[in-house]
Amino acid sequence: MRSRNLPEESVAAVQAALGAEQAAIWVYGLVSAFLPEELAATVDEGATAHRNRRDETARLLADAGRKPRPPEPAYVPPEPVTDQASALTVLVLAETDTTVAWRAVLERTDDRGLRDSALAALTDGAVRATRWREQAGDTPAARAFPGRPGD
Repeated sequence: MRSRNLPEESVAAVQAALGAEQAAIWVYGLVSAFLPEELAATVDEGATAHRNRRDETARLLADAGRKPRPPEPAYVPPEPVTDQASALTVLVLAETDTTVAWRAVLERTDDRGLRDSALAALTDGAVRATRWREQAGDTPAARAFPGRPGD
């Protein structure tokens, strides 16, 4: 995901994707207290994937001479997380938010490396969202067009 020259429109979208990754990391930390031990490895995998994507995105921005936006001190989920069901709901939302953000990057760049990375991030987030929907018993678990706002 190396690129030295990012158009302003791409920078804004990449910064938004970075913000979505930072929020997802926070969510994974929050939900770990509400999910059973058998999901701990899956939670750790998701959190690690988002940390790696966050770091890669921050490096991309720095390499382009842009300052990566710092994470918020905390995030407020749309509903309180109080049990397994609400934890799964917020995980799906966090993954969906990352797919929407990375789709926006795809729509705002012609840079092949950035497009490849954004597509990988969108795909990874869609797969994780599907797994969390399956865990929650949601149907359909997979979305036809991941990353489309409102899905």
